[in-house]
Amino acid sequence: MIAKTMKTCLLVLLLLAALAAQGQSYSINWYRVAGGGGVSAGTNGSTVYSLSGTIGQQDAGTPMTGGAYSLTGGFWSMISVLQTPGAPALAITRSSSSIIVSWPDTGSYLLQKNNNLSVSSGWAPSGYTVTTNNGTCSVTFTPSPGNLFFRLAP
Repeated sequence: MIAKTMKTCLLVLLLLAALAAQGQSYSINWYRVAGGGGVSAGTNGSTVYSLSGTIGQQDAGTPMTGGAYSLTGGFWSMISVLQTPGAPALAITRSSSSIIVSWPDTGSYLLQKNNNLSVSSGWAPSGYTVTTNNGTCSVTFTPSPGNLFFRLAP
């Protein structure tokens, strides 16, 4: 009789333990589905640098900075500059729904664009109206879907 009571108690304890384990509340309250990648390039003097990939990408927000370099995480921009060695530095900024590409006014460079870096013959004049203000040239446009790369050509 005692053995039967102990077996019943053991069975009840096992059922209660199973119910307690089942009742745990687990959730994944943060996640990211990431894919693709891209290439960003720049120069520091005569040295050309490039960065590509998505693994370990910083979350969207403030840039990570160190020395003369910075990396802004989030979605890949797909609007990028290809710095031409010896040419003035290009900068890309966003203003509400517009993109602004700017560079120091030297008067001797033409802004070109290309939507596919694997096609070296794809570089053509940007076609955007260049505005000059206080020694800085700039173009402003509304981005469209797809890739767009800029460079300055002599």
